[in-house]
Amino acid sequence: MSKTVSTAESATIAATTAPQSLSHFDAAGRASMVDVSAKPATRRVAVASAFVELSAEVLRALPSNPKGNPLEVARFAGIQAAKQTALLIPMCHPLALSHVEVCAEIVEDGVRIEATVTTTGPTGVEMEALTAASVAALTVYDMTKALDKSIVIRAIRLEAKSGGKSGEYRRKG
Repeated sequence: MSKTVSTAESATIAATTAPQSLSHFDAAGRASMVDVSAKPATRRVAVASAFVELSAEVLRALPSNPKGNPLEVARFAGIQAAKQTALLIPMCHPLALSHVEVCAEIVEDGVRIEATVTTTGPTGVEMEALTAASVAALTVYDMTKALDKSIVIRAIRLEAKSGGKSGEYRRKG
């Protein structure tokens, strides 16, 4: 039997069980936007990827899609999504992005998507890169779903980031 937890209880649980390293909670355990006003503006770059698993039939049909080139539309959707991240994810800061690049390429068993986002600012662009890769993958699904409903989107992940206090990160393997 599960117990319903009130908002106040939830905040208490979050405050007492959340690791100290989580930054989006205030002292009372409530979700909170991080204050980055005292942080210096530095160059920030993040790379994220996603994979859209497609059947051989769908891969063969990609060039003749009546909706247009799914990979180009996915690129545009990913770029637009990166610019809208703060509207989609409540605690993300609105950022002036310097550059967004989304690549979508056909590989064995599907489409590999990679998004690179750059800014100069007080906070990183990991969420913008992840959002770009995710929406690009969803767009490939949208443009090919008429041929196959069993398409799988997987492996949405941060590949690398640079800049800021936490420094460099590169996924191993």
